[in-house]
Amino acid sequence: MTKILHVQTVLTEDDLEALKEKTGEKTTKDAITTAVEHYLDCPYTDAGDMWAERLKKTIQQRAE
Repeated sequence: MTKILHVQTVLTEDDLEALKEKTGEKTTKDAITTAVEHYLDCPYTDAGDMWAERLKKTIQQRAE
């Protein structure tokens, strides 16, 4: 059975507005949920150097 928890964090207003804009969400709750889900699903979050991994993948795709 999955436990559901209520969590809180502290963000500046500017960071929160930027997060809402980037996620395309209107509410704080939805923006944070979308960001967390993306972070957990993103294959680059476990990479030591995310930018190097993304660049390598881009170069491979262009070579094909």
